[in-house]
Amino acid sequence: MVEQHPAVLDSIFHALSDSTRRAMLRELADGERSIGELAAPFDMSFAGASKHVKVLEQAGLVRRRVAGRTHYCRLEAARLAEAEAWLRYYERFWNRSLDTLEALLRAEDERAREEKRK
Repeated sequence: MVEQHPAVLDSIFHALSDSTRRAMLRELADGERSIGELAAPFDMSFAGASKHVKVLEQAGLVRRRVAGRTHYCRLEAARLAEAEAWLRYYERFWNRSLDTLEALLRAEDERAREEKRK
């Protein structure tokens, strides 16, 4: 399994646990956005959106830059790759389990067909 620090994964999954933050990341995947632009679909204040962005920043998923009074955010996809690597380990487990289930179901279907032929 990929070696990762538990605190890093904890912060990533904590940030991803909120639907508003996931939607913000989705927006940022299309390019840099101001905090005001990130807040608009949720009808929330700059302060509210800024709190969400701060959680994303602490997880290393977003980088913020300030130009005058405007705060711009951009996606830092490398941290998402760390979470994906962790999940990929379990994907292999599920693939093996589902392959076994598929083989069992095919064998059961074959037995049922053989019994009908008799």
